[in-house]
Amino acid sequence: MEKYWNIFLNSFADYGGYLLNEVLYPRWGNYFYWLLGLSLFFWLLEIVAPWRQHQAKIRQDFWLDGFYMFFNFFLFSLVGFNAISNIGVEAFNDFLALFGVKNLVAFEVNLWPVWAQLLTLFVVRDFIQWNVHRLLHHSEYLWRFHKVHHSVQQMGFAAHLRFHWGETVVYRTLEYIPLAMIGFGIQDFFLVHIFATAIGHFNHSNIHVPLGPLRFLFNNPQMHIWHHAKHMPRRYGANYGISLSVWDYLFGTAYMPEDGRDIELGFEEVEHYPKTFQEQMWYPFKEAGTQTPSAPLAPVPLQEENPHPAPVKELT
Repeated sequence: MEKYWNIFLNSFADYGGYLLNEVLYPRWGNYFYWLLGLSLFFWLLEIVAPWRQHQAKIRQDFWLDGFYMFFNFFLFSLVGFNAISNIGVEAFNDFLALFGVKNLVAFEVNLWPVWAQLLTLFVVRDFIQWNVHRLLHHSEYLWRFHKVHHSVQQMGFAAHLRFHWGETVVYRTLEYIPLAMIGFGIQDFFLVHIFATAIGHFNHSNIHVPLGPLRFLFNNPQMHIWHHAKHMPRRYGANYGISLSVWDYLFGTAYMPEDGRDIELGFEEVEHYPKTFQEQMWYPFKEAGTQTPSAPLAPVPLQEENPHPAPVKELT
């Protein structure tokens, strides 16, 4: 037990030192300044060439979403998630050791070229996240947490990181074992992380960038806007892609019926959803105690997701 207590205490000091170093010492591998730079870049694009021209430059909840970005990227780990994660990993490894298992590595990708390791990490991680994202919509309990992200009513780049900390717990927990089974030799997944962050900013941005055939591979604003649509013909939503859209096309969950530039965003009664960060953090737990089992899992439960959907109608 003393070992875990020391891990808990050291994790705060270690992450606090890391975060201080990120802020004080800019460098090419610095998450803090890359996040700031990417955010300013996409905000500038939204100002210069907005897709929804009637939307204000500083849109509704802009500053709230800005706080969410830094809370979910940095502060959440500082207030305890990093410590709890380190304890969880150590406890899991100790549990495996009881059965003589030293690690879960099933594929020695550390022997591959660096580019192949990074590409594998990006694709495998994105596919896991696509499945987790779909789960957030299908599970009544998890949907209560995911509603924070869907409470966005005016879309912009910063909405990318507006999500409840409970989602971080779910994603990291379900990612851990599959990624641990791949023996990555690279300790710092900086390039993958920043690339995924850039795509996430992009597909939430108020911009229009025709991707041509690449739209079938990468997520984009014109596809992702329909994921946030207030009125959907599918009970559990559509377009679950995080960085890659290809999973939605492969598994029949892609949906782009028309130009979604001016569609309403959110879910039923989103106007009454809490507006402050503190209230939104508490609301999923409060809602769990008041909502009935028959409550809808997604914005508008018109019909079940079709296991054999018709071909996707797309804008060209």
